[in-house]
Amino acid sequence: MSISREVKKSMMQSVKVILGVICMFISVVTRAQMLPDTVNKKPKTVYLFSGLGADSSIFMNLDLPGYHKVYINWIPALPKESITQYATRIKSQITVENPDIIGLSFGGIVAVEISRQIKVDKMVLISSVKTRNELNRFQFFFMKLGMYRIIPGPLIRRANFLTYQYFGARSPKDKKTLTNLLAQTDASFFRWALGSIAYWNNNVAPERTIQIHGTADRVITGRRVHADYRIKGGGHLMVFNKADTISKIVTHYLGD
Repeated sequence: MSISREVKKSMMQSVKVILGVICMFISVVTRAQMLPDTVNKKPKTVYLFSGLGADSSIFMNLDLPGYHKVYINWIPALPKESITQYATRIKSQITVENPDIIGLSFGGIVAVEISRQIKVDKMVLISSVKTRNELNRFQFFFMKLGMYRIIPGPLIRRANFLTYQYFGARSPKDKKTLTNLLAQTDASFFRWALGSIAYWNNNVAPERTIQIHGTADRVITGRRVHADYRIKGGGHLMVFNKADTISKIVTHYLGD
């Protein structure tokens, strides 16, 4: 008995409808299974240490998609406190195990000391150093003499053409940013930091750490720094004015 063309057509349409319903069911079930994972997935935390006396505004252009940025707040230093002792106190702001850390300038030195006390997953040092051997010897001599003590507080907090050149602030925006940062500098903390750096004795480079340094950095000259990435023309403010390039390097490293 032959099946008419209309019956065959009707059967094919029924099969298509059934297959469509099955596909929709599978899709709904799959999405329902994936939804908890998507909802429960939280961005990874990264802790950021700014430069000497600076606040988190220096990182305002740093873009780290997928990461929850926690900015470490500087706390007052105790008299005659070493960087190691200071790191012991300030690390209480880190509440995540095996954290990722970004340290800028003096903040990088403090981050290195913290990495000697707790387990750190990955660390990025920007315009900073891993060991005392990477610091300029003349700067060590200057700091050990204690000449920074005679610099008046108002002069520390005031920007001028010399500080613009020293920090690599060229554009009006860079100069405004540096002016604001210096104006907020705690002179007492500034003097303590310089004195503590003079007696910083770390000679062991931390593990799982990359170093990003500018070729035009005058604050921490690159001649003695063994950087993993060198940013052409980057000065000490490059985390602000060359943030696009640095963001890509940091995001790739932390996510690798």
